[in-house]
Amino acid sequence: MNAELALWLAPLIPAVGALLVALLHRTPNLREAATLGTGVLTFADVVYLLRHASEAPQVELLEIFPGLTLAFATEPLGLLFALVASGLWIATSAYAIGYMRAHNEGSQTRFYVCFAIAISAALGIALARNLLTLFVFYEILTLSTYPLVTHHRTEKAKRSGRVYMGVLMSTSIGMFLLGLTWTWWRTGTLEFQPGGILDGVVSGREVIVLLALFAFGTGKAALMPFHRWLPAAMVAPTPVSALLHAVAVVKAGVFTVMKIVVYIFGIDFLAAEGASTWLAYVAGFTLIAASLVALTKDNLKARLAYSTISQLSYIVLGAALANAWGVIGGSMHILMHAFGKITLFFCAGAIYVAAHKTEISDMRGIGRTMPVTLLAFFVGSLSVIGLPPLGGSWSKWFLLLGTAEAGQPLLMAALMVSSLLNIAYLMPLVVRGFFAAPAGDGPFAVKEAPLFCLVPLSLTALGCVALFFHADWVYELLAPIVAP
Repeated sequence: MNAELALWLAPLIPAVGALLVALLHRTPNLREAATLGTGVLTFADVVYLLRHASEAPQVELLEIFPGLTLAFATEPLGLLFALVASGLWIATSAYAIGYMRAHNEGSQTRFYVCFAIAISAALGIALARNLLTLFVFYEILTLSTYPLVTHHRTEKAKRSGRVYMGVLMSTSIGMFLLGLTWTWWRTGTLEFQPGGILDGVVSGREVIVLLALFAFGTGKAALMPFHRWLPAAMVAPTPVSALLHAVAVVKAGVFTVMKIVVYIFGIDFLAAEGASTWLAYVAGFTLIAASLVALTKDNLKARLAYSTISQLSYIVLGAALANAWGVIGGSMHILMHAFGKITLFFCAGAIYVAAHKTEISDMRGIGRTMPVTLLAFFVGSLSVIGLPPLGGSWSKWFLLLGTAEAGQPLLMAALMVSSLLNIAYLMPLVVRGFFAAPAGDGPFAVKEAPLFCLVPLSLTALGCVALFFHADWVYELLAPIVAP
């Protein structure tokens, strides 16, 4: 197999897997084996692309008209996102088997089919050679995840689905598409290029307006005030929450913002124009405000949803700082946050499966009955907080260096205050779970979730630790995107 073929196969494998899962709907064991097998093949293909990245493969899917094509190519940032999406798909699929069976969920085939299509779309975004390709797969991702958000088909689920689609489609069509068209009109190209394509073409307020169209038009990045879709989507099953918050959807949003900043605007151009400072402060406001809202939520998934809104803004902040440290830190946070947050959502789902609890105030002593789950939650929390020896400490360190290089002490303070707020909204469950006596006077026994739930959350928690000691390869992968 050559690199060009592997590039074709990356989004194609999960798409074919979706068809296979649909055909096997009458045999659940084979259907789920197909899901896991497709995940493993997809990840292996992305790893192959990473190992052959020096060949810089490119393939064209379709020429719309001269100069506008749907095409794939590899570059470091896209490969990182592809690794996150394909690698964590395996863990999420295994977890989903345990979760969906434990709850006797209906429409499981539809669930696995839509999940596979969403991963295919995420890989299309990751490997897009130009802005048009990215936009097309961005919209496919929105459409394929709508049935997942509304999976239960209750009135609440349908209402949440309307919010989800309303926010994401209105922002992408009303702003993202406008920014894309404007860029084409001014430059005659939508190709991603090192250093960007706008330098010498636009200037002054036009740069600020274009950046605003892309930043707010990428609704999946959940910048306030375009964040309501994310808490609304928590009505979905927990594996869907993991997909939304760690594997594909929100990561596709912040990846898009980062890629546009690096390859459409160019960080040197943005820094020289001073056109992204306002965006850095919007991100700084979002990361503090969302953390404060998280403190008020007793429902565990709702608290984690607002935590995600806050953590996504770290990545947008890194892009908006428009310097090497900020871009490296923000890009690393795509990976570091993915492992930390998926662990937290896996734990929330495991608690619901084993103990049928959703409110933090009801989880007294849960660590005595579910010690493995709560220990994994503790590890994931420390990574999200940014404490060593967990992976999240590296991305936050580079972001702090970025604020220092940009001469932004207020944004540096916002990062530090946000980390303290992370402690305030994540640690109470750990303390309550391990040190408070369980409700009732009767004896208690260890009762963990099924192994298909327990093993994935344990592995992702270990991944948070491993990323601290092996962050050098992530840095080396990303370094070329900020090379002069």
